Amino acid sequence: MKKDFYEILGISKSADAAEIKKAYRKSALQYHPDKNPGDKEAEEKFKLAAEAYEVLSDPQKKAKYDQYGHQAFDGSGGFGGGGHGGMNMDDIFSQFGDIFGGGFGGFNGGGGGRARRAKGSNLRIKVKLTLEEIANGVEKKVKVKRKVQAAGVSYKTCSTCNGQGQVMRVTNTILGRMQSASTCPTCGGSGQILDKKPAEADSQGMILEDETVSIKIPAGVVDGMQLKVSNKGNDAPGNSIPGDLIVAIEEIEHEFLKREGENLHYDLYVSFSEAVLGISKDIEAVNGKVRIKLEEGIQSGKILRLKGKGIPSINGYGNGDLLVHVNVWTPKTLNKEQKQFFEKNIADENFIPNPEKTDKSFFEKVKDMFS
Repeated sequence: MKKDFYEILGISKSADAAEIKKAYRKSALQYHPDKNPGDKEAEEKFKLAAEAYEVLSDPQKKAKYDQYGHQAFDGSGGFGGGGHGGMNMDDIFSQFGDIFGGGFGGFNGGGGGRARRAKGSNLRIKVKLTLEEIANGVEKKVKVKRKVQAAGVSYKTCSTCNGQGQVMRVTNTILGRMQSASTCPTCGGSGQILDKKPAEADSQGMILEDETVSIKIPAGVVDGMQLKVSNKGNDAPGNSIPGDLIVAIEEIEHEFLKREGENLHYDLYVSFSEAVLGISKDIEAVNGKVRIKLEEGIQSGKILRLKGKGIPSINGYGNGDLLVHVNVWTPKTLNKEQKQFFEKNIADENFIPNPEKTDKSFFEKVKDMFS
């Protein structure tokens, strides 16, 4: 059973022409073959959206569909027959490309019936960032070796595909004549072949060239995340589109701070005397030192949460927190006088552990930390 056209576009039956057009544009952009290479399910949804729009955008066809459903078009040709009416992808692009202002082409940017533009290969690099750079965002300049078309190189139209970059094949099936396209084996999809080249160029008319690329890295990136710098990859022969520069983020481990998502953890070690008497301490943060005050009698394992002193959210939802873990350092060796002091007070009630009911256990603290 065929899916309802209104459901395909995600609109109600009362939708007007502008809403129908807007819904189709959104769906077509989402499932466009260039954005979903090799994804047959996305391609099918792209075709279904085009089929739905072709009917619902035509007042007469829409009226018939509203009254009779899919049966109104059975055997009548166009999209209404099964299997998208036998239309190929170029037909879809040429018929509906006008709603995208001419900027929405066929596969790989080529419009219906027009030559497709080949795209160069992507380049990949790693960029190492400190925690401070991640917290604040940074602009990095990197040198990359790109393949670019050599000066003086010229190309001519490929005779195999006549500059289309693809060759068409028609086959007969039980559903009728089906037309499919494949990349031209002669030009590799560029629509052009080498005509003249300088001696230093390779067989495709390309040379390696150093280029310094500026990369703006937003605050909050994580280790392993990949950013894309458009058109800074390799060129392709002819009237092509450069590939992209893919930037993989590598986080440099901080000496004192440990990252956990958008939160940071800091282990603060204090002496027994400092824990008993209380003290102010300067601790490391991503934007310089922060002074905190430890209350008298602070317990080992206490976690102090400094709101907003962590890493910014990559999605702009504010900053994480800085969690300071207090660790009371117990001396391993004592001199005679120190030992006598503790021996004298070992039975004193102030030295006997007496946790309050409000004091949380280790496991409760860990639970709170992740909640």
